[in-house]
Amino acid sequence: MKGKIPRQFIDDLLARADIVELIDGRVGLKKAGKDYQACCPFHNEKTPSFTVSRDKQFYHCFGCGANGNAISFLMEYDKLEFVDAIEELAALLNLEVPRENAPQGPQRSMEEKKSDYDLMLQAAKFYQHQLKHHSNATQVIDYVKGRGLSGETVQKFMIGYAPPEWESLCNQIARKPEHKQQLLDLKLASEKSAGRQFDFFRDRLMFPIRDKRGRVIAFGGRIMGADQGPKYLNSPETRIFHKSFELYGFYEAKQAHKQLDKVLIVEGYMDVVALAEKGIDYAVAALGTATTAEHMQTLFRNTDRVICCYDGDRAGRDAAWRALDHALPNLKDGKSLQFVFLPDGEDPDSLVQQEGKDAFEARLETASDYTQVLFTKLREQCDLTNDAGKSKLLTDAIPLLSKIPSDYYQESLLTTLARLIGRTREQLSAKLASNKQQNKIERQFKVTPMRRAIGLLLQHPQLAQTVEYMPELGEMAIPGIQLLLSLQMLCSDNPQINTAQLLEHYRDQAEFDALKKLAVWQHGVAEDRLEDEFKNTFQFIEDQCLNYRLETLLIKEKTEGLTNDERLECALLTQALKQ
Repeated sequence: MKGKIPRQFIDDLLARADIVELIDGRVGLKKAGKDYQACCPFHNEKTPSFTVSRDKQFYHCFGCGANGNAISFLMEYDKLEFVDAIEELAALLNLEVPRENAPQGPQRSMEEKKSDYDLMLQAAKFYQHQLKHHSNATQVIDYVKGRGLSGETVQKFMIGYAPPEWESLCNQIARKPEHKQQLLDLKLASEKSAGRQFDFFRDRLMFPIRDKRGRVIAFGGRIMGADQGPKYLNSPETRIFHKSFELYGFYEAKQAHKQLDKVLIVEGYMDVVALAEKGIDYAVAALGTATTAEHMQTLFRNTDRVICCYDGDRAGRDAAWRALDHALPNLKDGKSLQFVFLPDGEDPDSLVQQEGKDAFEARLETASDYTQVLFTKLREQCDLTNDAGKSKLLTDAIPLLSKIPSDYYQESLLTTLARLIGRTREQLSAKLASNKQQNKIERQFKVTPMRRAIGLLLQHPQLAQTVEYMPELGEMAIPGIQLLLSLQMLCSDNPQINTAQLLEHYRDQAEFDALKKLAVWQHGVAEDRLEDEFKNTFQFIEDQCLNYRLETLLIKEKTEGLTNDERLECALLTQALKQ
């Protein structure tokens, strides 16, 4: 349960932090008089205009106007929310973040104080213990050895075993009601009936998923036999785990390398650990989802070279195209995106077992540049023997090229495009320039889950019909919730309304400028995934609101006591968050 972070702590945190050290570790600064300089990490430039002052503990870019303190930098560079940025900065300084309005009353025991991360770590250690000591341990260890994994690799990735019994984990670490609820909240347990829980993962090889700070936030479970259900079972999203932002193996890769020269994206957990076993310790995997824009943003912040490794079949080619599309906005000068397509029936795990490290890495050195993948895909959809096909290629290519921030890469791609359609590069430059303005709009603001929901609804008003309208959410002190609900109600009451009409309703309101930006935001969500994307985002916001209200009631219960109506509301909220 979290309260407000005291202002005094934030002031002290900024006083202790050294902004030069913080930024230098991410960007690389050079001394310039009494200050420090670098090319701005927030826009593309060739001459440094980004200045950091140790005296003022402040940064400023004379090119794009970006400025702020250490917290601002973490929010913008690492794309963190305000509270997360404070927690990240505090962790770097080995400080605990205090909270105001914490529950009063008797001092809670250490057992009761377990955080979500403590409980997830405890679960990981439980699974590790079971790998060695469960009655099935011999068979499980034989399976692990049969996959070519050493004890060192198993330890490095904290691989464990979830027993087949229904309640092993629950009985071990959920002995109190609050911990039982926590297990449900973190999706480590499910509930068949009131008060009866069972383990979410059973009889599976367990792969703990760690965040950028090394904290266990979720799990992936793999079957070891043919008839045990889906091959992989992944943790559902929780308050500490959002799969579109996390990459399996990324923490371990960063631990293995002071500076990541390259990162290899593969498809499965076993691919990551099998490659690490052979000394290829720079592989990561998406978590049961396609590679997202957030994944690419994270990777290109940490390395200059990203190699995507996919199957050579149609599904692999489609996955490569989605990854390429998400990577384009990160292709600044010096950044490299490449693709390796594997032979039919092979994956990185099987291939590295057969041919070894040197031969596998030789494949990576012959990887295709993203430009080949880009134009191969675009040409498949166009008949370049006639003007209609050439016109379509131009129409399809320009929006993609305009996403790329590097002028050098854009000019090179324009030259290729001009050759394909029989035009000069100069003729295409004006069309590209008009599309660049479109991308600038998107980069002017950070797309939070709330803005994402509002933007999707604004551009696709019919999505309002896919979620239930809950006016009670408006009572929660969550930024943006009132605007989201008013849009949802407006769309629900007017099923035929379009984006232009929606905007007109807000012309005289303070939100109008922000809504205009969201109306032209390129969300990059495929048409067939719009409904799921909106539902998931809305569910996340709904859970955030309900959790906020529940925490408020629980704090009040400790300090003032609750009325009968509030006790009922508390029970209903608890039940709602279980579902």
